[in-house]
Formats: sequence, structure tokens, C-alpha cells
Amino acid sequence: MAQSRPSMQELIRQRGRAGFVGRGAERAAFRANLSLPPEDERHRFLFHVHGNAGVGKTFLVRELEQVARELGALTAYVDESAGSVPEVMAAISRQFASQGRRAKELERLLTAHRERRHEAETAALAALDAEVQGAGPSAGGRMVARAGVAALGMVPVVGPLAGVLDADQLAEGADRLRAGLGARFRNHEDVQLVLSPEQVLTPVFLRELCEAASTAPWIALFLDTYERIGPYLDQWLHDVMATDRYGAMPATVVVVTAGQRPLDTVRWGGLADFVADLPLAPFTEAEARGLLAGKGVVAEPVVEEVLRLTGGLPVLVSTLAETRPADPDDVGDPSATAVERFLKWEQDPVRRAVALTCALPRWLDADVFRTVVEGVDGAPVPSYDWLRGLPFVVERGEGLRYHDVVRAPMLRLQRKQSPRGWAEWHGRFAQAFARWREEAETGSGASWTDKRWRELRLAESYHFLCSAPRAALPGVLGDVVDACSYADDVVRRWVVLLVEAGEDADAEAVRSWGHDLSDALAEGGRGQVLDLLLRRARGDEPWRALAWALRGDALAGRGEHEQALEAYDQALALDSGLVRAHRAKAVTLGGMGDHEAALVLLDRLLELEPDNPWNVTLRGEHHRLVGHDEEAIRDLSEGIRRDPAAEFAWASRGATHERRGDVDAALADLNRALELKPDYAWALARRARVWRRLGDSDRQLADLDRALALQPDWAWGRCERGDALRVAGRDEEALVDYDRALALDPAYASAYASRGASLAGLGRYAEALADLDRALELRPSYPWALTQREAVLRHLGERRS
Repeated sequence: MAQSRPSMQELIRQRGRAGFVGRGAERAAFRANLSLPPEDERHRFLFHVHGNAGVGKTFLVRELEQVARELGALTAYVDESAGSVPEVMAAISRQFASQGRRAKELERLLTAHRERRHEAETAALAALDAEVQGAGPSAGGRMVARAGVAALGMVPVVGPLAGVLDADQLAEGADRLRAGLGARFRNHEDVQLVLSPEQVLTPVFLRELCEAASTAPWIALFLDTYERIGPYLDQWLHDVMATDRYGAMPATVVVVTAGQRPLDTVRWGGLADFVADLPLAPFTEAEARGLLAGKGVVAEPVVEEVLRLTGGLPVLVSTLAETRPADPDDVGDPSATAVERFLKWEQDPVRRAVALTCALPRWLDADVFRTVVEGVDGAPVPSYDWLRGLPFVVERGEGLRYHDVVRAPMLRLQRKQSPRGWAEWHGRFAQAFARWREEAETGSGASWTDKRWRELRLAESYHFLCSAPRAALPGVLGDVVDACSYADDVVRRWVVLLVEAGEDADAEAVRSWGHDLSDALAEGGRGQVLDLLLRRARGDEPWRALAWALRGDALAGRGEHEQALEAYDQALALDSGLVRAHRAKAVTLGGMGDHEAALVLLDRLLELEPDNPWNVTLRGEHHRLVGHDEEAIRDLSEGIRRDPAAEFAWASRGATHERRGDVDAALADLNRALELKPDYAWALARRARVWRRLGDSDRQLADLDRALALQPDWAWGRCERGDALRVAGRDEEALVDYDRALALDPAYASAYASRGASLAGLGRYAEALADLDRALELRPSYPWALTQREAVLRHLGERRS
């Protein structure tokens, strides 16, 4: 059979690679590594390419990727267009699929992560999942407060809401339990996909790698621009390669990272024998001459001039080589600036002006390019394809970027040559991005939760900062506060914006804020960022009330409830009508057991925001917690009327009916909650109590089994099933659940008392007495535990007599 011809794409790649010159030692080392089995002590699992901007790191990484593919490897390339660990996994998954290896389970979870993350950010108030309301008696107070963080949009750093616990359990339970975000989420896995997506996605990612490794000799992962992605990726990469935290990594995986700095020696120093360090310096003279020769530039005077001007920096050598100068004069005057060197051979003044102006945005697409050409005098104007073809312009994501080595001197040139022109152009860009952002708001209601909106807002802010740093800075700091309502990766984008705008505009105040906020974010996350902003506030900033409220959320999320209340009071002193501060303070007070005070605040909240169905539902839940059954049913019924799909309200009302003894109404409500959300663990556990009242132990245990299958690390659920087993005379099985409940929450009084009763049922009275004594230490006025203890003491007295 005749051998098939290579495809057009393969031929293009082959010809492009034929022009790759230099880095022979690095390529040879990588190729040799793939000839060694992983068990060989000479084999390296990680290659780290590093060097200054422009030394050719990306070119080398792409070449190593082709080497790996030649040897049959499954490959993936990731750069800063991925903004988080899940996005890195998504990029790898997409590229594996394009090579015929789909990671279906990972794709499903990534889709769920994006949907749940979007849902949490766009509907945070509705994201209080009643599934977590029974997350643990002694931790109930802390969990109510933490879930308030989710209700206020602090996603993904939130904790469980335990507000649906019985009133006598609110002082008890497990602080460890993390159960869920809100009624919109399907199960515990969905919650974790928002709270800590790496915990859910990474084990599946590693399993997919193991399966892929069975069909390919090697898997090669290339992580470029590591100076940008390393801050969020480096710890995760170390964990998956060097620890068992997430599972096994196939030994046939080779990782290549490339960035401007060496690897963190504190983190990676102990793995030096498994890492190949590839520092890149500028081209040697021989390598630079080879690249020039490959482009037909061989005349010695021309070559010498290129070598002199570029210093061997690969991006500069490549840029000048593309112009194929035939005479030293074509290379440019020795006194020419770096920008003039880049544009020396572009004689058209309109194109030169466009090329310079297009360096001003951090990224650009066809719309941004149109803004440039419309503002440049002269004709004919160049096309967008012309810009894409410039050797120092690279495609990143959905747009274009100038190479940093080229863009930086272009920015400096324009800022120094014409400060007024610099400010005018940046002002024009700021207006354009503002207009597009406003169109997005008008057309689709986009805002902070929309990635495209955020990109437009970032670009608008960057150009405003470059145009008028002093005027723009207060507003951008306000945006940093708003960003703190969301995830750390959102805040990081605004912090990087300040650093870059400060450098590009040579604005010291902006640059200083950027670096200080960056340090704060790295050291303590959003809470420390807010601390810094509030500490430096002059006292007239409009964002201070929101910052104090968000600071309270961060404190509540860590269980520091007294400090959180102080922060909410600060917020309300500045803005007495701040809804999120009222709501947050209410759930924090409720979590601390002061439900009456919480109800006062919830009354005020409903005056401020009467049309939000969650507010009346939340008040109903607090009425339920303190035993105000009629008021609870009134408010929960109103919540259901306003939002009939709110399973949380149905389940909470069902629990209230069950406590009142109205089993028919309770069963109807809980059935409805489970129709809306079949995998609603808390509703299943509450329905189990209805079955207990009806004497149907089989259905009771079936619901509890299902609830714990959905949420296995649930102390309250474990204790509930233990009680059901104990009543059924299955004390040995009950002990397993009680032991697990106490492992999850060592301060769970009900679990100690119930375990004591089961131990007594098995005749182990001394152990039973110890457990019952412990229960009463935790809750001295615990009537059932007192009764059980008296019975055990009688048995012990009879035995001793």
C-alpha cells in the first residue's frame, strides 16, 4: 500500500521546525531523557526552562513539544491564558481530545465546575444549600455564620450553613464539616467543585492520566509563562508530582515548565535529583549566525551589525532576521532606539504609527485595532492580518499581545516622546473599553460574574490609570474591594493590573499599591487585602462600608465571630442600609446561638430588601431554630410562594411540621423538596425522622443510608443513623456510626450519649458511663443523657452488690 502523503498542517510544522536554530544541547537532553525508562536513575520527571524575557523560552518549549510528539507522546501546552488550576486541566483535556484521547469524566466535572462556579457567583444569595443545615450540632453556630459568607458572594471561600439544626443542637457539632453552599447545588461534590475544585478534579485528572498512559509511551505537559501561572499552579504541581495527596501520577509523565525565574528551591529543592534545570542565556554567536543564515542573512557586515544591536537576544535576532536586511545601513543606525530597530524596515509612516499605538493595550483584538486605525491620520490603513503577521506579535487566547521585550521599549518611547499624546491615546482606549463594557451590561446584564465583562473593565481601568494615574487610582482601589466579593483569582487580576499600569505609566503610587496588595494577597488572601485597604483609607472612600462587610465575611469564614460582628458594625456605621452587612450580621449572631438578636436584624433586612425571597426564608429558618413554629411556617410558606422551586424552604417547613407532629404535612413538604432535588441529603435525613414517627424503620434507614452515601462525612447524619440502628437493636452497627460521628466532631454531646446507650445495651457499662459522663460535661442539662446515666449507675450498683 502506498504511504499516504503528509497533511498541509504537518508540512507547515516541518518547515517551521526546519528554521529552528540553536538550543541543541537542551533539545538533545530532552530527547535523551525520553529514551530512558522512568526507573532509570538518570531519567528526569521535570524540566524547568528559565531565563529573561526574549531568550526564546517559548520557542524552545514548542520545539520540545514537537520532539515529544515525534516519539509518540501525548502532549499538551498551557500558558497564562489559563487563569486557575481547573483551567489548566481544561486546556490539557481539550488538547488530549484533539489527539484522540478524551477524558470524559474530567470533562464532565470541569463543565460542572464552570456551571457551579458561575451559579455561585451570579446567585450567591440563593446558594445557601439546606443540605448542609444539619452539618453538625456543636458546629452549628459557626456553620451558620460561615454560610452567610456564601450568601454574601464570598465564593469560593465559604463554609457550611448549619442554621437548620434543632435549637438544642446549635451549641454542639463539628467545626470540620464542609457540606455545601446552597439550595441550587446538587450534592456534596458540586459544593466542593466551588469550595475547593482541585480536591475534586485532581484525583480524576490523575486517573485520566493513568488511563492515557496505558495507550501512549509518554505524556508530556508543557507549562509556559510560568512566572505568570506559577503563583497559583506551583504548589499544586508539586503536590501531584511529589506527594500522594491526590493519588498516583503515572511515571511516564514528563513535565516541562518555562518561566523567567528558577524554581522555588524551598519547594523543589528536595527533588533536585528528579529535575533538569535548563537556564537559557542569549544565543551564542554561532547560534545567532545560524538563525540569520536560515533566513538568508549571510553578508558579514550585516550579520555583525545584527549581533551588535541584539546582543544575541533571540526575539530581537529573529525580528531583525525576518526583515532580511541586505546592507548594514538596513540594520539601522547604531544610536537607534530598540523600537526603531524593530520598525526600521517598515517605511510606511502609517503602519509605523499603527504598530506603535497597538503596543499600548495589554491585549487587542479586531475591535481594539479598529480604534487604533480610526485615530491614525493617513491612508491606506493596514489590516488586522498585517498586525497578526508582525514577528513580535503573538496570539494569546482570543486576542493578540506584543512580546514583552518589544512592547516595553515601545511604551517607554511613546511616554517620553509625547506625554500628552500618551495620555490622549490611553484616554481614548479607556473610553472605548468603557463603552463596550456598558454595552455588555445593557445587552446581557453582564457584571462582575461575567468573565468578558471583567476583561473589559480591567482594560478600561488599565488605560485610565495610564492616562491619569492620580484620578484613576481611587476608583480602581474600589474595584479591588468589589473583586474581594469573589475569588482570589479575580482579585489577583486587579492587583496585577495595578503593578503593570504602575510600571508602564511610571506611576509610583500605582506601582506601590500594586506591589503591596500583591504581597498581602500572597500572605493572607482577600482578608489581608481588605485589611491593607482599610488601614490606609483616608476616611472618605465610598468603598469603606463594603470593605468592612467583606472583612467581616472573611473573619466569619474563619470562625472568628466576635471580630466579624465588630467588622459588620463598622460597615453599618458607615452605611446603615447596607443589606449584605445586615444579613451577614444576622447569620453570624444566629450561628452564635443568639437567634433573637438575629431575628431583629432579619426584620430590618426585610424592610430594606422586601422582595428577596431568601430573606423571608432565612427569617423563617431562624424562627424554626428557636421553636417559633407558627412564625417559621408563616415565613417559610411566604418564601415558597415567592420561589416555589426553593427546595430549602420546602425542607425547612417540612422539618417544622415534623417537630409539631403534623407528619402528613411534613411528609408532603419533604417529598416536594426531594422532587426538586433528589440528592438532597438533609431533606432525606429529615424525612427519615418522619418515617420514625410513623414506625417505618425500613424506610427510615433507607433514607439515612442514601443521605450518608451522598454525604459520608456528616456527623449529624451518622448520629441519626446510629440512633435508628440502636432503636432497632443493632447496637454493634450503631457503634460504627457513633465512632465515625465522634471522629468527625469530638465535641458532639449527642453522639457520646447515644454511644453510651448502645454500649449499655451491649452490657459494657463502664464504657457507657464514661461516654455519658462526657456528654454531660459538654451539656450539663441534657435530660436524656441524665436518664441514661442513672440507668447505667443502677446496673453498676446491682453488679457491685
